[in-house]
Amino acid sequence: MLYVIYAEDTTNSLEKRMSVRPEHLKRLHALQDAGRLLLAGPCPAIDSPDPGPAGFSGSLIVAEFESLEAAQSWASADPYAHAGAYQTVTVKPFKKVLPV
Repeated sequence: MLYVIYAEDTTNSLEKRMSVRPEHLKRLHALQDAGRLLLAGPCPAIDSPDPGPAGFSGSLIVAEFESLEAAQSWASADPYAHAGAYQTVTVKPFKKVLPV
């Protein structure tokens, strides 16, 4: 089943994000290589595709996991979470309707 993982950043999280970004991306690439990643990306803190020093306000991941517990476990092991970049992380089941 698909799950949405939505994380909200702490204030001034950019440095924390950048310090572990390679590890964060490695985990996402593993999901992608396994054919389980639907989409992933950050939410810019300002209305710009390149927010520069404003950084990001959170992240969104939609991926396939065997259960809600597995998705929560994967999310809690994220390097951004361990680095303190995330203030909150929400994991919910997701039903894709469109595009077909």
